[in-house]
Amino acid sequence: MPEKNDQHKHTTDNVVAELSRSESYAAYLGSPEPSFKHTTYFPAYDALLSKFRGKPITFVEIGVLNGGSLFMWRNFFGPAARIIGVDLNPGAKQWEQHGFEIYIGSQQDPVFWQEFCESVGQVNVVLDDGGHTYLQQIITAECLLDNIVDGGMLIIEDTHTSYMPDFGNNSINFLKYVFQWVHKINSRFGEFKPTQEDRRVFSLEIFESIVAFKVDRPKSNIVSEPTWNKPPNDGDEAQDFRKADKESLARNKTLIDQILSDAFSIHKAPNRDPS
Repeated sequence: MPEKNDQHKHTTDNVVAELSRSESYAAYLGSPEPSFKHTTYFPAYDALLSKFRGKPITFVEIGVLNGGSLFMWRNFFGPAARIIGVDLNPGAKQWEQHGFEIYIGSQQDPVFWQEFCESVGQVNVVLDDGGHTYLQQIITAECLLDNIVDGGMLIIEDTHTSYMPDFGNNSINFLKYVFQWVHKINSRFGEFKPTQEDRRVFSLEIFESIVAFKVDRPKSNIVSEPTWNKPPNDGDEAQDFRKADKESLARNKTLIDQILSDAFSIHKAPNRDPS
């Protein structure tokens, strides 16, 4: 029992130490109103959003709840940021008296998003902390990606709901939508036909329960084609050895099978003896 308690204390100390260095966590603690977040989100916020601090950005948060996160993001980004909240609850309008813009509507309503984009204009960052159903997340992404400026991003929180019941039809869960974007991005490779026309997203960044869609249209539209920095002279090309090693596969079959089993398992296997 003491060993277990020591381990728990060590883990807790590490969490406290890590969060003490987090600018987003400091902004969260400084909010005058209640806000609910998971501890693992703050390092992701810092990694994704620190570049926008102190800049006159337009930031949209879906899901206002008790209003605390609106103040958190004002603390984090600074007074130059335009902070917009979206919620289905008409009571969220109360936060307008504190200088926030509030829009009331359903995030699974495409017509609402069309009217929202026409009213608000282009934005730098959208953070979806709304209802977390698959339809809400997917419709939000599809309706807002075109409205995000280059260098901006769409961040979807609580993507763990894709592993949980009661958030929609699992055949279209949100992480399946994310993986569809993996296919779209990689299908831009120049030798693939037909040519991939959907270039709204330049890259994806994945954290625990968070997925960021990064928008950069000039980079997304670079044509994929091979290039040399300096072509080798005729006869000087290095020999291609990529498929030369067949013996080690047979010699290490048991170990390789175990590695592949671990690679495609969700949970980490116990440490193996490489011998």
